[in-house]
Amino acid sequence: MALWLAACTATLPPATTPQPAASPAGFPVTIDNCGLTISYPAPPTRAVTMNQAATEIMLSLGLGDHMVGTAYLDDAILPELEEAYQAIPVLADEYPSQEVLLVAEPDFVYGAYRSAFGDEAAGPRERLLELGIRSYLSVASCEDPALRPERVTFETVYDEIRDIGRIFGASDRAEALVAAMQARLDQVAAANGQETEPLRVFWFDSGDDEPFAGACCGAPNMILEAAGAQNIFADASGSWATVSWEEVIARDPQAIVVIDAEWSPAQEKIELLRSNPAYATITAVQQERFVVLPFSATTLGVRNAQAVVDLAQGLYPDRFAAHGE
Repeated sequence: MALWLAACTATLPPATTPQPAASPAGFPVTIDNCGLTISYPAPPTRAVTMNQAATEIMLSLGLGDHMVGTAYLDDAILPELEEAYQAIPVLADEYPSQEVLLVAEPDFVYGAYRSAFGDEAAGPRERLLELGIRSYLSVASCEDPALRPERVTFETVYDEIRDIGRIFGASDRAEALVAAMQARLDQVAAANGQETEPLRVFWFDSGDDEPFAGACCGAPNMILEAAGAQNIFADASGSWATVSWEEVIARDPQAIVVIDAEWSPAQEKIELLRSNPAYATITAVQQERFVVLPFSATTLGVRNAQAVVDLAQGLYPDRFAAHGE
């Protein structure tokens, strides 16, 4: 028996101290986002997106296999992302409660609007971090207004895409997506050439008695400028502003961007403009120059570059015809 025990002991491997698992290549990654500095030892594997723009960025980067849930579409998902979207559980039509969110066991929550992290939704990001759940919020919606950019640009969009790429170890895909978006903007710039007289445009989001307009510093103005147009309310502060119809009439837009949303359909707003005699003097109304864009195009994300193309083609069809586009 003693000989047998000695033989068995001789075959045992030497004792070793357990070593921590090696970090994936390129990790850990640290991201500063809206006042929170969060480190990622590895890419999240159980992500939940809380707004359409966040969902479409993730899917455009091919990260659907890292997602365990999504919520809150403003309108139809992009057709090219539909198949990937259908494979992801929808946790709620709007924001899921904290209880529903936690049942999905997320390790990462991504929101395009600060409301995604309200008390009735995911809850404050600091509290999620205490639970081991990392998060990302689009910088244009930082909880602290002082941390938001004074004026959003396409670089703001690109920085967000790059951040998500770094978090998930997909920086190469992020750069490819940025390049594709920039190529669309370059296409518009080439078609517009050196034109010095941009059309004066009113960005009509919603509102009957008091219209809600695209103002100086948000996605509407960013899209208008890239399309070669002049925002008639570029002097209004913020991303959007409540204005008066008297102001719209006085500024006499030559074209009107009409936003299509479930809660404010574009056709209803166009009929309002056509049917009210008070608006008959507006050049855009007289010439029936309306360009309809979906509401989802106004949130910072992958749709913004195509929105520039669609708007520019609607405003300046002859320029694009000359370029064979």
